Amino acid sequence: MPASLTPPLKKLLVKAGCSFERQGKGDHEIWYSPITDRRFVVDSFIKSRHTANAVLKQAGLPKAF
Repeated sequence: MPASLTPPLKKLLVKAGCSFERQGKGDHEIWYSPITDRRFVVDSFIKSRHTANAVLKQAGLPKAF
């Protein structure tokens, strides 16, 4: 089973100024990006680099995975 990409993803988000807002449904979290002024969902266990890059795109950040 591949390691989760969520911990390094969260580090990138925090470094860029994004912040955790609240718990979502199930194991999802709602985060806020001051870059795009939008909220987006982060899953607690992301296995796919495509999904991780999609979250970064929603936050207004470049691909990292």
